[in-house]
Amino acid sequence: MQSPGSSPSVYQRWQLQVYGKRGDMAGVLASRSTVLLVLLSFGLTLALGFALPEILKLLFRVLGFPNDNASHAIVLLYFVFVLFVAMPSIPRGTLPVEGKAVLITGCDKGFGFALAKHLHKLGFKVFAGCLLKDRNGEGAQELETLQCERLKVIQLNVCSDEEVSRAVEFVKKNLEDTEKGLWGLVNNAGIATFGEVEFTSLDTYMETADVNLWGTVRVTKAFLPLIRRSKGRVVCMASMLGRMGSPSRSSYCISKYGVEAFSDCLRQEMYKWGVKVITIEPGNFIAATGIFTKDGVERRGEEMWEQASETIRVDYGRVHFSHQVAKMKAFISTGVRDMTAVLNAITDALCSKYPYTRYNPTDTYYWIKLQLMSHLPASIADWIYIH
Repeated sequence: MQSPGSSPSVYQRWQLQVYGKRGDMAGVLASRSTVLLVLLSFGLTLALGFALPEILKLLFRVLGFPNDNASHAIVLLYFVFVLFVAMPSIPRGTLPVEGKAVLITGCDKGFGFALAKHLHKLGFKVFAGCLLKDRNGEGAQELETLQCERLKVIQLNVCSDEEVSRAVEFVKKNLEDTEKGLWGLVNNAGIATFGEVEFTSLDTYMETADVNLWGTVRVTKAFLPLIRRSKGRVVCMASMLGRMGSPSRSSYCISKYGVEAFSDCLRQEMYKWGVKVITIEPGNFIAATGIFTKDGVERRGEEMWEQASETIRVDYGRVHFSHQVAKMKAFISTGVRDMTAVLNAITDALCSKYPYTRYNPTDTYYWIKLQLMSHLPASIADWIYIH
């Protein structure tokens, strides 16, 4: 890294050129995506307004029903759609929190840190697992200043079998009644990085999966006996990128796709025990969590370029590579800045008598993108968002 006042490095000069040359192109791509979404919405509106009634009339004619009933069918379909959209706001019963204990991983910052304080305020007994507790991390220290018997900060590296085992013993010793078990486990610990496949090392893939996926598996397996005793909840933090791919995010997507698969399998296995397994799929909350910083993206970009083979450097070119880094630096300032939607989703997953299987806390844009990327033919979805 250069010191203040020093001349820009060759890498940084390339970035400055890319920002100037590629800025207009980024704007054009964004505009094209907007136009395509508007056209798609317009097309769906026409299809629903004109084609659907005719299709229903034809279907009723084939089934031998009067055509007049087609209009009633449209009203019924509309009612079902509105009911489906409104379902999240319909009360589904709330469980008392008194006497319930929850373990949260990754409480040094971001969602985990905010969630530990939020659940403690609601009355839960919270075990906050922090990676940096033994190194006097700021998040762990701030949580410890609350000095409350209902909030215990634990040293917990989800990649360490030893630390996970110690955490299990600590939780057992500090539960009011071990036989009643642990009510909730929130697998929140996670890391993120970026980089196109050919610029991403195998070590990076393995490190990301070790925390996000295998850390989730390791902690869940260790605490599941306590969760089963209480017929409690396992909440796994996946991501919108656990259900759709994204350029330059393959290592993160792979780990979160794995979390989705693990959660689905575990949910099916836990039905007979009365344990509910819930997946949280946040959208873009980078600005809120600070999981990326511009300095971090800059350092990561320099590392990837230096570690790349000569063949990769020549084939991709510095301009292309710098453009990808510039896009990532711009991306980290976007998204939702308020974590409330995510905290409310996790709280509902822990407190509702009938929680949803999946929660999608995100803004409207990313919710629509997730639906289109998940349900449209891949070639069409890629054409809208990628090409």
